[in-house]
Amino acid sequence: MKKEFLFIALAAIALTGCKDPEPEQQDDMPEWYYTGGKLGTTTNLTSMTFRQPTPATEEAGLGTMFAQGDQIAEKPFVTNTEGRQHGLGPVYVRASCQHCHPNYSHGTSVPEGRYDAQNVGNGTLLVVINPETQAYVPWLAGMPQLFGAAPFKAPLDPDQITVEWKTAQDEHGNKFPDGETYELRYPEVHMPNTAVYVYNQGYRDPDGLLESEGYEVKLENTIGVYGSGLLDAIPDQDIIDQYAKEAADGKLKNGLNPAFWNGGFQTSGYYKNDPQWGPKRFTYALTRGPIMDAAGANAIWNITNVTRSDRKYHYLDLNGTIYAEYASKDPEVQEAFGTEQEIYNYLTSKELPVEMSDDEFTQVMIWHRGLAVPAARNVKDPQVLKGKELFSQIGCDYCHRPTWTTGSDEVRDPNHFQTTAKMPRYPNQKIWPYTDMVQHKLCMENDIRTGWCRTTPLWGRGLHRKATGDQYEARMHDTRARNVIEAIMWHGYSSQSDAYWPTQQFYNLNKEERDAVVAFINAI
Repeated sequence: MKKEFLFIALAAIALTGCKDPEPEQQDDMPEWYYTGGKLGTTTNLTSMTFRQPTPATEEAGLGTMFAQGDQIAEKPFVTNTEGRQHGLGPVYVRASCQHCHPNYSHGTSVPEGRYDAQNVGNGTLLVVINPETQAYVPWLAGMPQLFGAAPFKAPLDPDQITVEWKTAQDEHGNKFPDGETYELRYPEVHMPNTAVYVYNQGYRDPDGLLESEGYEVKLENTIGVYGSGLLDAIPDQDIIDQYAKEAADGKLKNGLNPAFWNGGFQTSGYYKNDPQWGPKRFTYALTRGPIMDAAGANAIWNITNVTRSDRKYHYLDLNGTIYAEYASKDPEVQEAFGTEQEIYNYLTSKELPVEMSDDEFTQVMIWHRGLAVPAARNVKDPQVLKGKELFSQIGCDYCHRPTWTTGSDEVRDPNHFQTTAKMPRYPNQKIWPYTDMVQHKLCMENDIRTGWCRTTPLWGRGLHRKATGDQYEARMHDTRARNVIEAIMWHGYSSQSDAYWPTQQFYNLNKEERDAVVAFINAI
């Protein structure tokens, strides 16, 4: 509770408007200083940097609604049946956005030992899959719930789940030519089947994965929520053109994910794209977009299980009924709630009372679309400028494309909340996210599910430790990289990686040059 109170107190400070402690608010800054363009960049580089509204949000008179959305995102939801933050449960992943996104950064590093889901800042979620198909198991939600609101019980018991960090060695023996060494580590998650509620209640998996513990459990860290509105403003055709460019030049060893490109832009496949909404642009797996139906709009429902007018039902297992069936037969749940049929009907109902109002959802989305990206730092430092030059020379900018230009930014809402007129907008802005918005394969040890991963935007990542107090930088999809060097060298761990060539170019730089690249990446 002390940590939660601290975050609430810090939020109040942030909303009063902190001043930039660095003297770089000058008119002669290079254009890449304004990472989110003039409409999307904050020059507040304090620990509250990721919490700031964009200039466009304030200029549109949306400051109050932004602050209201910030409060909803920050404070824990509760199991009450009324009140601003009511409706948590009956099972849930976390109680607030802040639990996974400390100070709205990406999640903090995962320590070895017990998987501490209660820790504010542990935004690394569990991914439980069939190793043969890479599909999520049907007896848990895609983002498995770790808590239950009495009398309901958690689908997974996090106290039985542990994380072990293992070391890996690349073809260079984790040593640069000049003798400087680095470390590579990756997580392995251990979860016994006794941690699964329905298994303890008598459920048996038709595929036998649950009984034999033949499933795999991976970690997948949350990303920073800032700047999402700017990515949403990139024109669809520009992203499709990027796919076409990468498909034509033949530089990627693994090509493009056929779910998105198969001789042309793909609108169906494993990740079904609705042509009406264009290419997906959010989440590692590119499952979400546009922002009004993207990760944040989805998470405010499925992480907390708080219903709203477009989702009058609970987020349960992938099968949709397994948890409901076995919870309804649990004598302790029956004693507190009602008959087996009443429990089952409640858990599977599609017409539950609305717990988050449309106005509240609008406030959350104004906040989500209105979060600024921090300005680049030390943009006149010779070391940073040298690193910027080398970043391009060695080929890092192929996947981490430096810049895009937003279009007219017509906000689209697949959920039809009729709230788009109220959203902050970022038309015709040159922005610097350092991502190509496309998926690639790095072929790492204990890799991400399917191996395909969207190029993570680099903007602001160098401020993670400042914003969260994390001991490490928590880079890569599962926090395996504790610093920039480790992140880069994981890119070239396998000769089959799409980033193998630029990683080898970095490997052959001298220490002064490597340090310059690191300084640049931390500056953007």
